[in-house]
Amino acid sequence: MTETNQMHEPLLDIQDLTVDFSTMHGSVRAAEGISLSLEAGRTLAIVGESGSGKSTTAMAAIGLLPGNGRITAGSVRFNGQDLVRLPESRMRTIRGRQIGLVPQDPISNLNPVSRIGTQIAETLLTHRLTTRHDVDAAVVEVMERAGIPEAARRAKQYPHELSGGLRQRALIAIALACRPQLLIADEPTSALDVTVQQVILDQIGQMTRELGTAVLLITHDLGLAAERAHDLVVMHRGTVVESGPAAELMEDPQHPYTQALIKAAPSVAAVRLVPGAGGAKGAGGAGGAAGAGGAGPSSAPPLVTITDLTKTYPQRGREDFYAAKDVSLEIPRGTTVSIVGESGSGKTTTARMLLKVIEPTSGSISFDGRDVLTLDRAGLRDFRQRVQTIFQDPYSSLNPMFTVGRIIEEPLVAYRRGGPGERRARVAELMDQVALPADLIRRYPAELSGGQRQRVAIARALALKPELIVCDEPVSALDVLVQAQILDLLRGLQEELGLSYLFISHDLAVVRLISDYVCVMKDGELVEAATSEEIFTRPRHPYTRTLLASIPGNELEIDPGAA
Repeated sequence: MTETNQMHEPLLDIQDLTVDFSTMHGSVRAAEGISLSLEAGRTLAIVGESGSGKSTTAMAAIGLLPGNGRITAGSVRFNGQDLVRLPESRMRTIRGRQIGLVPQDPISNLNPVSRIGTQIAETLLTHRLTTRHDVDAAVVEVMERAGIPEAARRAKQYPHELSGGLRQRALIAIALACRPQLLIADEPTSALDVTVQQVILDQIGQMTRELGTAVLLITHDLGLAAERAHDLVVMHRGTVVESGPAAELMEDPQHPYTQALIKAAPSVAAVRLVPGAGGAKGAGGAGGAAGAGGAGPSSAPPLVTITDLTKTYPQRGREDFYAAKDVSLEIPRGTTVSIVGESGSGKTTTARMLLKVIEPTSGSISFDGRDVLTLDRAGLRDFRQRVQTIFQDPYSSLNPMFTVGRIIEEPLVAYRRGGPGERRARVAELMDQVALPADLIRRYPAELSGGQRQRVAIARALALKPELIVCDEPVSALDVLVQAQILDLLRGLQEELGLSYLFISHDLAVVRLISDYVCVMKDGELVEAATSEEIFTRPRHPYTRTLLASIPGNELEIDPGAA
């Protein structure tokens, strides 16, 4: 990136910014005394957990606070102009044209009834960067710049027709359409797989170099921040606790909170803390090989055996689409087998077939020696008690109208386990098991933090004393400190209860910490399966090596013991 003379006035200069929100219970201070500066051509990352004030700071800077939020002190200077005092009509001309924004959630930020190309065209035409005659070609150019394949075809599609990764790239295309001087990227790649993430970040970096664009990156991914940013600002509870050059801050953090963040960050350099053995059958794997630091495989039959599992979907006028093809793997009792791969690789499809949510086209699934695909109604009811799920989003997977106690009790009621007194005792036991304070029992999901909500989801999954838990991206929506706590909880519960896990994730650093055995999927096929140690130190398949090389900050030295 282009180095800028330190004596030049910063492109963005925030001084003593304070933001308050009006609530039913009075005024709440979300950010206080925030000061930071960003020069043209440089990248500044703001890191911190949810509620730290990092997104509030960015939204305040460009006048996009919600109606109950207001700047009560401080200044925001962009190109020497104080944005705080500008009328909204003037701010509209600056936003989009001079300052681009990549928001986090593509679903809520794309118009569901408007084609992708139309939404990009609207930005270009509003800022008079093209004519109606040339707008179609300009849209395709912008989409290609954002790494969207088959841009002309995708431009005619609606958001629901795109994958999560493509939707996020559409947001990035809109933000980059006007080639802004400043790009504010609020968790811009959190929904993307590591290889796609690398492409997008490379494109943002290339634009920064070519145009001198500054990037304000908001993220909870320390590896990404360390790899992509020149400077870091660490926020905690609405204040800046530490700032400085990224490399120096990562190597020698001074503030205890920064130290805790860095220690809690998962790293592919880490080793699994709990020894064990995993097993799988498939390309490149040797079933039942020893786990990292563990003993050899058990002679007991595996809890789950999946053989040649295939799922196809018919396509009009084209060959059938293979969502999963000839997938074979085993899950030994008391171990964690992870499936990793990009969106569309087939990992979630495989898990849903195991859960009997969708029916496979062919192949077999054995659970504790019984054929899952031929279970009668009573057998399926027993199977669903012994196999539970923890979902990615701890908010949408909980009933917002139920209290914590009722959510955890729900499986016990559904399967008629015990009387009211016994169920209350079991709920209290489960809350204690997942380290939830007893006084939360009457609260609702909206009143809990993300980590607390995920603990409720885990407690609910444990209610029926299952033998296998399918974890579908269970920590991807959580901040690094909470993520470390949940992973530690899952490991502890496995040791205590002898649980088996099928862990679905695109985050290889997390997989490294939790797994005995790893299966790598690509385009519906299992391309490599081996122990966690083998996958991360001696990957055989080129795709596995590409995945590992794409992880932001994978060379960082982070203490695995802290997670």
